[in-house]
Amino acid sequence: MKAIAVFCGSQSGVNPIFIQHTAELGKLLAMLGIKLVYGGGKKGLMGTIADSVLKHDGQVMGVIPKILTEWEQQHDGLTELAVVPDMHSRKKMMYEMSDAAIILPGGFGTMDELFEMLTWNQLKIHDKKIYLLNSTGYYDALIQFMRTAEKENFLYEPISERIIICRNPVELFNKIH
Repeated sequence: MKAIAVFCGSQSGVNPIFIQHTAELGKLLAMLGIKLVYGGGKKGLMGTIADSVLKHDGQVMGVIPKILTEWEQQHDGLTELAVVPDMHSRKKMMYEMSDAAIILPGGFGTMDELFEMLTWNQLKIHDKKIYLLNSTGYYDALIQFMRTAEKENFLYEPISERIIICRNPVELFNKIH
């Protein structure tokens, strides 16, 4: 695995474990020589993951839509930064540049990215592994929803075929390797 896309919030949330897990993940990525591909912002968990990878001498590729360069305050200290025309171009480029995806806590944008990755995976547009970091149960309700959709036969395969759920960064990396 050479590059992993990380999707996460441009805010940090209120629970300090979100920042802690994000920083730990960044350190692990750098230590394993895996390039971070992320949304290019310097705020929130996005900034935390980029700063952590850079602090540990890792490589960071940011992909940010022009409209968000001010809103998310683009990160200027990255190894590489691509400014793209729109959100669709951002997601497409991030998917193409990565070998897998990790979903950290986040809001609507993170959910959009998660579900697009899951849908593309289900439709065989790609076969990249998707890891969900469920820090302190942040995604418990979403996981329950997916299990309900599975139980009610709205999914084509068990969710375990599409998404790997982990409680902390170390567990996540143990599942990657």
